[in-house]
Amino acid sequence: MAGCRGALCCCCRWCCCCGERETRTPEELTILGETQEEDDEILPRKDYESLDYDRCINDPYLEVLETMDNKKGRKYEAVKWMMVFAIGVCTGLVGLFVDFFVRLFTQLKFGVVQTSVEECSQKGCLALSLLELLGFNLTFVFLASLLVLIEPVAAGSGIPEIKCYLNGVKVPGIVRLRTLLCKVFGVLFSVAGGLFVGKEGPMIHSGAVVGAGLPQFQSISLRKIQFNFPYFRSDRDKRDFVSAGAAAGVAAAFGAPIGGTLFSLEEGSSFWNQGLTWKVLFCSMSATFTLNFFRSGIQFGSWGSFQLPGLLNFGEFKCSDSDKKCHLWTAMDLGFFVVMGVIGGLLGATFNCLNKRLAKYRMRNVHPKPKLVRVLESLLVSVVTTVVVFTASMVLGECRQMSASGQIGNDSFQLQVSSEDVNSSIKTFFCPNETYNDMATLFFNPQESAILQLFHQDGTFSPVTLALFFVLYFLLACWTYGISVPSGLFVPSLLCGAAFGRLVANVLKSYIGLGHIYSGTFALIGAAAFLGGVVRMTISLTVILIESTNEITYGLPIMITLMVAKWTGDFFNKGIYDIHVGLRGVPLLEWETETEMDKLRASDIMEPNLTYVYPHTRIQSLVSILRTTVHHAFPVVTENRGNEKEFMKGNQLISNNIRFKKSSILTRAGEQRRRSQSMKSYPSSELRNVCDEHLASEEPAEKEDLLQQMLERRYTPYPNLYPDQSPSEDWTMEERFRPLTFHGLILRSQLVTLLVRGVCYSENQSSASQPRLSYAEMAEDYPRYPDIHDLDLTLLNPRMIVDVTPYMNPSPFTVSPNTHVSQVFNLFRTMGLRHLPVVNAVGEIVGIITRHNLTYEFLQARLRQHYQTI
Repeated sequence: MAGCRGALCCCCRWCCCCGERETRTPEELTILGETQEEDDEILPRKDYESLDYDRCINDPYLEVLETMDNKKGRKYEAVKWMMVFAIGVCTGLVGLFVDFFVRLFTQLKFGVVQTSVEECSQKGCLALSLLELLGFNLTFVFLASLLVLIEPVAAGSGIPEIKCYLNGVKVPGIVRLRTLLCKVFGVLFSVAGGLFVGKEGPMIHSGAVVGAGLPQFQSISLRKIQFNFPYFRSDRDKRDFVSAGAAAGVAAAFGAPIGGTLFSLEEGSSFWNQGLTWKVLFCSMSATFTLNFFRSGIQFGSWGSFQLPGLLNFGEFKCSDSDKKCHLWTAMDLGFFVVMGVIGGLLGATFNCLNKRLAKYRMRNVHPKPKLVRVLESLLVSVVTTVVVFTASMVLGECRQMSASGQIGNDSFQLQVSSEDVNSSIKTFFCPNETYNDMATLFFNPQESAILQLFHQDGTFSPVTLALFFVLYFLLACWTYGISVPSGLFVPSLLCGAAFGRLVANVLKSYIGLGHIYSGTFALIGAAAFLGGVVRMTISLTVILIESTNEITYGLPIMITLMVAKWTGDFFNKGIYDIHVGLRGVPLLEWETETEMDKLRASDIMEPNLTYVYPHTRIQSLVSILRTTVHHAFPVVTENRGNEKEFMKGNQLISNNIRFKKSSILTRAGEQRRRSQSMKSYPSSELRNVCDEHLASEEPAEKEDLLQQMLERRYTPYPNLYPDQSPSEDWTMEERFRPLTFHGLILRSQLVTLLVRGVCYSENQSSASQPRLSYAEMAEDYPRYPDIHDLDLTLLNPRMIVDVTPYMNPSPFTVSPNTHVSQVFNLFRTMGLRHLPVVNAVGEIVGIITRHNLTYEFLQARLRQHYQTI
């Protein structure tokens, strides 16, 4: 949709069909992706909103702090711990629901089709078996596509969107209840429909939605159900719970609570602390043991035995007792693992490149068309996948001898899976007794069973079969990821990589004569190499695989393989999730900037064209500002006309340094008063004049008393008050960039809330008569604040004045215009900021920095401009 919207706006921007109310600069056109680059690169868009992780320390919040004590603080912390426990339990139950019905539908489908194949193999009616399989798969995939039509955000794995959310970007609809329902039922049908997708990736998204919605005790989809729960009404708390929910999703999917915690840390959460680490780990543990408890009880009837920790179970890797020469891995094998990591990185880069081209093709040719076309594409993929699976299982397979130990490999495999599952996972299509069809065993089984076969099957798979399976699975999985169904990528990548690793083991055993190697180890390393080459995760993926195998000795080879695969793949392109984030135009911030970016300063990347409000502004001006701009925050300023000539000289901002004259040098006492004055966030010129006049006074006690009285006047009207004026497009350059003393920052949502609730006073009254709103009233509409265009203007008197000073943030993070970009970037990302004002040495705001000013593409463009001006 990003590419479609950009092309539409590019064609129609002269006739105002994009709905923008202001003329865009060339830099804005570049940021919005409305210019066609040579490599057809999609640039970040400006219509994504950031989250507010920084607290707004305004008067309503200070009133709450005044009422807080240690007892209430402990109660609040206890409620938070109960919430993360509930999130973990609910995420585990969601995983149990998906796993139960996927297993039910899959057993039903394969049972019917397998019976039909066995009967038709003798009667010659295999076409009927194919039609039965097509009927099951098309029905399931059609239902999954319909659910995505209801909520388009439910398509895909959801990991790119959750990564953006944890990075600080608010993706519309990503954590709604309707998205969760469509995701859960959609992934259930898409996996049961035989598509090459997994249910583990969407579990991460589902856990994040549970984390976002459960502590709110309300939903947009269920408006009539309301609970009076006053806690956690801010983006800061919500993003912490989303981090916990995403980690719980990983823990439920793989039985890896530590890996889930590291996933939330590695994949985007910018602000992190020790307390959050404990809560996220506790939430992950809760999800793991909830799922383990119920799955073990349902499948084995032994409640409390905890035998199945996650949805995907790798089994236990163990050499048979009879083979004394067998070792899981040796030091000599590390060289093969490095080579497999390189090959896995190359294969992953190829997979990502092909999938990116397919995604761009869908954005141009599928998404702009009616929604039915997306459903037809999903059905087409289902038909092709079903025909390939059925034909390959019947025609391309070889009959292989079963292992001497019976139906299946080592004893550990039998411990992990019931005997019924073991017997049903061996497919003997068209093969005599004591033999099995190796291709059908891989294709005609659930993906998890196929992975276990490759990890633990003592019987051999033909190298030709493994090669054909890898090629077919690689191409179909690449085509499938991105269609309009909920789909995960972890399991398809693991299965594809396991086939690659098993192929390498067969070649080394059969053609090189290395009889000591353990095929299951090479299958695991191949799975890690391919998955690492596709997703480019290192720390969390290493721990996830170690926890899934329950074998710590695999830590070193898995880590080396993942690092080599990531380095190899990064040489060619980004990871699959980063690619899809870029295709959506989301302004994602990396962990750090490049070294050469320090050639830029804050003044080089800031937005100098400000839209601001005065401390006391008429309702007419506020409505005009809110309706004619799309900004989400506005500086609260007063004009400093005394410095105007010095400020504007050659249309350049030159008042970055304080210029003292001998006649105006202040004493230490005067400078200290100015500092205390600025700390109160009311540095008005009237107050400065009073202070300067009293410097020469001989009664210091009276002077300090007068100063203290003025500082304690909370509702003192600001000087330079122009309630009728608002920034206009007709202003000249000198008027637009006039000197502005910065007092604070106020959000769009706060201004709209003040207007909706009638917080104002008349011009013949004092601002003290203005109604006061509590913190609970300000946050009551979170997270869906009213829109300014829905405001009934007939209920407002445009001549009334709004005092915004009690509700603004008087102490936001600020930077100097001379601050290097690396410092700006680190402050913005680590503190989870949304807006960063640029204030010069005399307290005048000269610009503002948002997330869009710190994206890689924007910084690169500014760096090119910097080189051109040298």
